[in-house]
Amino acid sequence: MIRPKKLDHIVLRTTKVQAMVVFYVEVLGCTLERETGEEKGLVQLRAGESLIDIVAVNSELGRQGGPAPARTGNNLDHFCLQIEAMTERALLDYLNRKKVPCGRFEKRYGAEGFGASLYIEDPDGNTVELRFAKGLHH
Repeated sequence: MIRPKKLDHIVLRTTKVQAMVVFYVEVLGCTLERETGEEKGLVQLRAGESLIDIVAVNSELGRQGGPAPARTGNNLDHFCLQIEAMTERALLDYLNRKKVPCGRFEKRYGAEGFGASLYIEDPDGNTVELRFAKGLHH
């Protein structure tokens, strides 16, 4: 029932925001898309149709992920899959049938701007955000 379309974005937690931004922009050719300021701690970089989010671990967003990345800390906060059209209710019903706990839909910013998405976890506890392609859900 779920048919992934593309990877919407990844979120990398770091203590080296500036070095990460320089690497992804100057080495890998990404472009600066959006910054939320030091308090929120989010820098979003455009990577073709997708985004790479760089989050400072000591910021409001970064603290939600726990300690700084290390051998025992997570660097990847979550990844987002853009999926084909269906209603929010249909997706919730599908996840329920599969016994996959999920959060509620919230308005979040992704590769195609603001839109509704929700979070689930895979068997290893990795967070996966599911988002509809822009304009394709009811």
